[in-house]
Amino acid sequence: MYNVLFLCTGNSARSILAEAYLNHRGRGKFHAYSAGSHPTGNVDPIVLELLQRCGISVSGLRSKSWDEFSGPAAPRLDFVFTVCDRAAGEVCPVWPGQPVTGHWGVPDPAAIQGDARNKERAVEEAFRILERRIDLFMCLPIGSLDRLSLRERVREIGQR
Repeated sequence: MYNVLFLCTGNSARSILAEAYLNHRGRGKFHAYSAGSHPTGNVDPIVLELLQRCGISVSGLRSKSWDEFSGPAAPRLDFVFTVCDRAAGEVCPVWPGQPVTGHWGVPDPAAIQGDARNKERAVEEAFRILERRIDLFMCLPIGSLDRLSLRERVREIGQR
């Protein structure tokens, strides 16, 4: 079982989408978490609606600080992915277990101005991007790649 942490600034949309999708698709092989450097304290309702429409559980999803994953009681992390450019540029805590890190920047659906339909489309697009990247990630032969090769493959996925 590999533990994966998705980071964003607000932990209200992109990182939540990634956490829920990987937990849904990667059952038995992956356990995903999400957190934010400055969590909003709320999960975007449009995100929850989309996940439910896709048949993905929203149980237990919440906006939380990355501090929950940096202490001695935190789960050992194998991978840490930033999904927003702002979080990628911040000084992150030291993660237990020296995980492989990568940046998978995705446009912020929370920043979209306009009506509800525009915001829904932005959340759907962010989900599609993350879905593709996570599907590629799950296909990696993680156990047979050395750390350097694994880091390179993770980086390549983030550039797609």
